[in-house]
Amino acid sequence: MSWSNVPTIAKIGAVIEVVNSFVHDKVTMASIINRVIDDEGPAVSIAAVERDTGLSKDTLRIWERRYDFPKPLRDCNGERLYPRSQVEKLHLIKRLMDQGHRPGKIMGSSVDELNQMATEARPQTLSMHDLGATLRLVRAHQVSELRQHLAQILMKQGLQHFVLETVAPLNQIIGEAWMRGELAIFEEHLYSEQIQAALRAAVSNLHQPSEPPRVLLTTFPNEEHRLGLLMVESLLAVEGATCIALGNEIPLPEIAQATLAHRADIVALSFSGAFPPNAAVAGLRELRSALPRNVAIWVGGRSVQRVRKAIPGVTIMQSLQQVLEELKDWRATHPAA
Repeated sequence: MSWSNVPTIAKIGAVIEVVNSFVHDKVTMASIINRVIDDEGPAVSIAAVERDTGLSKDTLRIWERRYDFPKPLRDCNGERLYPRSQVEKLHLIKRLMDQGHRPGKIMGSSVDELNQMATEARPQTLSMHDLGATLRLVRAHQVSELRQHLAQILMKQGLQHFVLETVAPLNQIIGEAWMRGELAIFEEHLYSEQIQAALRAAVSNLHQPSEPPRVLLTTFPNEEHRLGLLMVESLLAVEGATCIALGNEIPLPEIAQATLAHRADIVALSFSGAFPPNAAVAGLRELRSALPRNVAIWVGGRSVQRVRKAIPGVTIMQSLQQVLEELKDWRATHPAA
């Protein structure tokens, strides 16, 4: 019998049955969500999880498909809601990733197992004695031993902590030793090359999806030092940012052209203490005028840190830790990126 031949009263009854079924489904979903809220506190949105954990929405969705975790609930509008227990586990996974773990290897572990791994892999801050040992290897020209020594520290600390707690103070120790005449130029270069090799290898071994923002990293002409820029690239890469490294000494018009070609959201530049601050400021103003307003410019290094007046449209990083804070702020203000 066709629908047109069904009596009107029967049609109305069928529609009422469908509506009741739909309402029942929604009530059932609401009751499930309320039960989770009662047990764990309010479930939170994907935007809240992104802000709280530093994991982007894209990463959360990719993991959901690839690893079957997290497993968000859905509200009546189909939006994801994450129970607190899952957010806690995501925090632990993010911490372990910062220490060098691959997400696919730890995603199936329980919270207790993740806590145990985090305790065992807690970053080890080097003492001045350990830092001094590195300096002695440089002075003794023991290249293989130096390479192995740095690799062991990197493995213990994880990439971000290695950059912040080992490479940064080592750079200061090596620089001061060179200024005092205790290191030759070739010895300082040896140290720099070994550190850069360790960082490049670590960045290339990261296995996680590249996500916004897209960051173009380079230096102005006559700026030969790249270690600082590589340290920033390492910090950003661990956080899943898409890093586009151009190398050193790129002419300003080429930087602007590359920014557009690569659809970069941020241009990151490094200025060593040897670079004239006035030249840095003039170049940054020129670059700012050549770039779209929505492209951020992040700069760091001793040269620009000595600049007293703010440069409109340019963010001067006073520390490496600030890079991570700025990244978090950028993602919070660009949720749809």
